[in-house]
Amino acid sequence: MSDNKKLINRLKRIEGQIKGIERMIEEEKFCGDILTQITAAKSALNSVGGIVLENYTKDCIKSRVQHEDPEKALDELIEIIVKYSKK
Repeated sequence: MSDNKKLINRLKRIEGQIKGIERMIEEEKFCGDILTQITAAKSALNSVGGIVLENYTKDCIKSRVQHEDPEKALDELIEIIVKYSKK
């Protein structure tokens, strides 16, 4: 299975989690349970983001450093990491 297919499958599972959270809110479930599910969804999304960032670093940045301005590519990477790591 390709990496993109794996990421899409993970995102579909996250989508299911989000729909489940929506149902929990509609059904007025216990707030603690809802927050637990939100935490799980955020963690899953962060995991996907980490994989995308890793792939970006390994593939996109590597190519840009080799074929374009390495300094610019590195600056972009730093900017993306800073944006990604903000909460």
